Amino acid sequence: MPIEQLKQLLRTRRRRLVAGAIVLAVVLAGFGLRLAIVGADAAGHLQRAATLVGQLESQLRGGDLAAARVTAADLRRQTAAARADAHGPSWWLGSALPVAGDDLTAVGAVADAVDALAAEVVPPLLDAADGMTDAMGGAGKSKSQDLRSVASAAPRIAAAAAVAETARQRLAKLDRGGLNARVRTALDQVDAGLDRVVPMLDPAARAAKLLPALLGADGPRTYLVLFQNLAEVRATGGMPGAFAVVQADHGQISLVEQGTAAKTLRDFDAPVLPLDADQEDLFTNRLGTYPADVNLTPDFPTAAALIREMYRQRSGRAVDGVLATDPVALAYLLSATGPVDVPAGGALGGRLTGATAVRQLLSEVYLKIAAEPDQDAYFAGAAKAVLDKLMGGVPMSQNLVQALARATDERRLLAWSAHPQEQTEIARTPFAGTLPEHDGRRPTVGVFLNDGTGAKLGYYLTRSVQLDTGRCLDDGSRPLRLTVTLGSNAPKSGLPRSVLGLSLAGEGVIRTNVLVYAPTGGSPVAARQDGTEVDFGTGYEKGREVAVFPVDLAPGATSTIVVDLVTAPLDTRDAIEPRLITTPGIQPWATRLTPGRQCRN
Repeated sequence: MPIEQLKQLLRTRRRRLVAGAIVLAVVLAGFGLRLAIVGADAAGHLQRAATLVGQLESQLRGGDLAAARVTAADLRRQTAAARADAHGPSWWLGSALPVAGDDLTAVGAVADAVDALAAEVVPPLLDAADGMTDAMGGAGKSKSQDLRSVASAAPRIAAAAAVAETARQRLAKLDRGGLNARVRTALDQVDAGLDRVVPMLDPAARAAKLLPALLGADGPRTYLVLFQNLAEVRATGGMPGAFAVVQADHGQISLVEQGTAAKTLRDFDAPVLPLDADQEDLFTNRLGTYPADVNLTPDFPTAAALIREMYRQRSGRAVDGVLATDPVALAYLLSATGPVDVPAGGALGGRLTGATAVRQLLSEVYLKIAAEPDQDAYFAGAAKAVLDKLMGGVPMSQNLVQALARATDERRLLAWSAHPQEQTEIARTPFAGTLPEHDGRRPTVGVFLNDGTGAKLGYYLTRSVQLDTGRCLDDGSRPLRLTVTLGSNAPKSGLPRSVLGLSLAGEGVIRTNVLVYAPTGGSPVAARQDGTEVDFGTGYEKGREVAVFPVDLAPGATSTIVVDLVTAPLDTRDAIEPRLITTPGIQPWATRLTPGRQCRN
């Protein structure tokens, strides 16, 4: 080929290469611009969705379901638009780029997750909330129809739980090492939201499944409702005092009978049911013979089965289940629903409010009403007034939802069913009143209190607890250090005999038996009380080793117990967060938890 022709060919090819490069640059620039526009659109939709989620949560907490449905529809539009942007051709090509690809893949996964939540999780929850609100509040349709709508929502909520869990698992698998900081932060926020939502969905599905039958959709149900007296401490809260028997029939609830554990049920000569050997070793046969002591154990199903049988033997009526609450929970509810009038108020006055309920029911009733029969009449009147208020149909409100949630979180609302299939479901809800059967990767420590004074001095008991997690041991176990401090702010004089009671530890002295439940497979190894090493008694309950420490507190005194425990070898070297479960008190425990760091080796 002549030289001139060769040069001409090279010049032509060079021009074509340059032109091609220019065209490629234009295409890439256009693609990048399109990708940027699409990315900005997706981000905008997701940001608006985040705002709507906060709005939706506020509306649900406030009980404004009509507004929540409007917000949910808007949320669905935003998440669907974000998902559509994240699955277009520009996004698909961009996901293959070496720098931006990981970020785009992550944002796409977030868009998929939030759209799934908006489309498949929120609607069934709103449907169930509608049915539950009407069933509990008595508005609108017939109660039976309300209960049927709740039951029909149960499988949809279960499906929603599976959708949310799938979204959580998909996001957990994303490699976050090379992500843009803003994308990583957004991903972490969505993760945190899913971590909050997923654990709530399973109990919600169970509640929707259980509630219709529990409220008598298939025929009348009767329940024994225990009011725990926190002035005399027991492991689940307080000594069983007043009780009521209620009947639920197609959503309508009525009061059948009232009584007291001490006088109506009375003591038995022998345990009413065979006792678990470990429980009898820890608590003696009092657990099955004294109605006031059935909840020396923190295991509410045990206490409920025993008190049900006691009631059956005295009344001839076998109830379908047992519920338990306490004056603090009643105070939360009264703060939301408004006060009630108590006919037998006497020196206390006739009104019970959220602000006064705890003081009146746990202290002033003993200080201002001298005769025990009059005290019992006041307790019965207060219980009836509150039940009448709730059974009369209370509309859902933000304050009521928050009151119920707070009481549940603090283990002040407990439930047990005599129907095995229902109890299996209840056992997986926050109302079960049990310790986990297996701790898994969250070592669980229980701190439970039982009065040893025979008095009503629990009103003056203060309590705080701290649980610290140590470094990994060679076998994969973790050391734990539990610090429990109890105090007495009881006055040195002036308390009546109805408060001082038997004074088994001395006049005005609060004696409390502190029960420390080790993690499953773990054990307590050493203890100090007020700086001095002490021996301690041990036993077992439900597969956990239990250490027992008696504490005597004169008025104004405090005492601190430090217990060293060790977990079973764990199947993870990751950071762990221990769990602490305590006896509900008049005030919530002052609590501090220190998580365990990731193992170094």
